[in-house]
Amino acid sequence: MDPEVKERIRALKGELVALRRDFHAHPELGFEEFRTASIVEEYLRQLGLATTRVAGTGVVATLEGGRPGPVLLLRADLDALPIQEANEVDYASTVDGVMHACGHDAHTAILLVAAKVLAGMREQLEGAVKFVFQPNEEINGALVMVRDGVLENPSVDAGFALHIWSQLPTGVVAATAGPVMGGMDVFHMTIHGQGGHTGFPEEARDPVIAAAAVVQTSQVVPTREISNLAPTTIMFGKIEGGTKSNIIPEEVRLEGTIRYLYDAGPEGPDHPVQRFQRVATSVCETYRCTVDFHFVRENLPLVNNPRMTKLARRAAERVVGEEHLTTMQTIASEDFSEFSSRVPCTYLFVGSGNAAKATDIPHHNPHFNIDEDALPVAVEVFVETVLEYFREEAARGPRASAYPNSNPEAAAVGT
Repeated sequence: MDPEVKERIRALKGELVALRRDFHAHPELGFEEFRTASIVEEYLRQLGLATTRVAGTGVVATLEGGRPGPVLLLRADLDALPIQEANEVDYASTVDGVMHACGHDAHTAILLVAAKVLAGMREQLEGAVKFVFQPNEEINGALVMVRDGVLENPSVDAGFALHIWSQLPTGVVAATAGPVMGGMDVFHMTIHGQGGHTGFPEEARDPVIAAAAVVQTSQVVPTREISNLAPTTIMFGKIEGGTKSNIIPEEVRLEGTIRYLYDAGPEGPDHPVQRFQRVATSVCETYRCTVDFHFVRENLPLVNNPRMTKLARRAAERVVGEEHLTTMQTIASEDFSEFSSRVPCTYLFVGSGNAAKATDIPHHNPHFNIDEDALPVAVEVFVETVLEYFREEAARGPRASAYPNSNPEAAAVGT
């Protein structure tokens, strides 16, 4: 990486940390990021960038380079989680029951400082950078932004994002082509039986025992029906039913997720959702109960474009060195897949785990925190990837667009 650019980023570390800590202390849930969005807007305007709102609390700004060229989207997420923070730090959450426990506070700060650095290099850019600050990543705010036209005006040719990752050591960057994060379907199901007295169970149809059997038997789907080479999980996060210990309830409600780290294809008998529904229905019938389902396709699998990943990996290597590059996959989901399914994208992970600083705790934990030494590294990766992308596009020669225009019909391009 250019030593002058690196030094410029390092000089901004204090500002970078201050931004992150401010966002951390004032977390906001999805589509409620009003304070955060206002700060983002003001920061970008100070850089001379015009901002627009998309999807309510989403903020978008485009930096036009010194010469025309393709449009590269850079994305950060804004929202926090409904978790009570347990950390005892000066910048702990000031909002009861809400916490930045996934690193989105860092992502927002990182992209803002990357925007400042790139704005100072405007004349060197052979194209445009569209900065996208997205609300509600936890429940697919990306799809709302796409529907509201974030990939148009100007039309986006490619995209890039990264995630601070506590389970990678600080200074390590993971760049992997192909599937990197799982698709996720959320299920809500209600098992209907016939209530009764626990002293006379033969006169009832017990939805509780049916629910217990569904939880266990549904595990045959990922372990017996789908290849071990196609990672799939069926997890139950909520079971609710009954009013008293000696009453068999009329119904039991269950909620959970089905995740898969591959393209599961269209709905059909072989899709994990349909397999789960078939098994659960059969189990309920065995216990003389009926069941209703409601499924929500929350995230598509996140699939990294091979060429975009290759150039981002080259950029990351210049930042951290080949010895600190790795690959990784996780079945956790990420709605950046709404962008990557429409235009060529790649999504990297920047390590922030440091046991000595207690920043190696998994995401979505009330003790989650990050090693702030990872923040400048992430900014460098953002900036260097932008420069590498424009260098490669310029080397390919002039054309109307680097890639097919972004639209839902071009969904296969991103894979």
